[in-house]
Amino acid sequence: MDIQILNTPVNLLQAPNVAGLSFRLFRGDADFPAMVECINAAKLADAVERSETVEDVRTNYAHLKNSDPFRDVLIAEVGTEVVGYSRVEWYIDEMSHVRIYRCFGFIRPEWRRKGIGRAMLRYNEAALRKIAGEHPQDMPRQYESFGFDTEKENESLLRSEGYAVIRNSYQMVRPDLENIPDLALPEGLEFRPVRPEDYRTVWQATQEAFRDHWGYTQATEEDYQAWIAHRNFQPELWQVAWEGSRVVGTVLNFIDTEENREYHRRRGWTEDISTARSWRRRGVASALIARSLIMLKEKGMEEAALGVDTQNLCGALHLYERMGYRPIKRMSIYRKPMA
Repeated sequence: MDIQILNTPVNLLQAPNVAGLSFRLFRGDADFPAMVECINAAKLADAVERSETVEDVRTNYAHLKNSDPFRDVLIAEVGTEVVGYSRVEWYIDEMSHVRIYRCFGFIRPEWRRKGIGRAMLRYNEAALRKIAGEHPQDMPRQYESFGFDTEKENESLLRSEGYAVIRNSYQMVRPDLENIPDLALPEGLEFRPVRPEDYRTVWQATQEAFRDHWGYTQATEEDYQAWIAHRNFQPELWQVAWEGSRVVGTVLNFIDTEENREYHRRRGWTEDISTARSWRRRGVASALIARSLIMLKEKGMEEAALGVDTQNLCGALHLYERMGYRPIKRMSIYRKPMA
């Protein structure tokens, strides 16, 4: 994203009285380094483990859906220093039949507890109401945000502004790659490497498998392009179960080398675990996970991680616990009705 625009100041009616504080819209590529600095400062203060580079953010912003950064990103500055930023977006929760208007942001810890985050949240809600006014009023509308259980200030702010937790997920870790069970696929299925011409087939299979899961939203071509552009798109590590030419199960593994380097560990991720509805509860996912763990150990990894909706309708949480994973952190989704 190399488009540049002039500095566009934004007046927040409820901005706190902080010397030198001002707000503006996104300028383009030049803002990415300061935005990453905000992410990194926030993650250290909030005990959130993530590794995001300027190039990662640039790639992400090149594939945004239902979010125009030049309209939907708000930058907070004190003098010439970027002290925080936020972004808004929207989507349709297909399962709940609700139009969701989401906002999130990052504030450098030394500039918290001064009212900056609250002013930005209220500005974002107003911006989302304006966006919602352009949409059909054919379903309920709700604000949404999210945060890990270690992000105490974020939780306090959201609750004080009327948000409530409506769903939780766990980050889970298998602390070693020993005693991996020997599990075979059901008869009629086979493991087969994924070729470039198979990428879209695998993508479509995972989308179909997740269609009846909470929070599902209809994927677009932009989502697909973002998926294949991500630095953790590593199809050579995937474990996929095939029934002839049909994909019936996936574990789309990856190794985040940036994150492993930063946190001095050897962790592989066993993510996008899906099973076609006609093959569920027949051992497909267990066999794919076992094969994934063996593969990660062969690649020199020492542990494995994944994320899971705690109320997953397929009982995924209990499956992962049986496979040796344990919860280490909770993520909460917050919502409140849009008046």
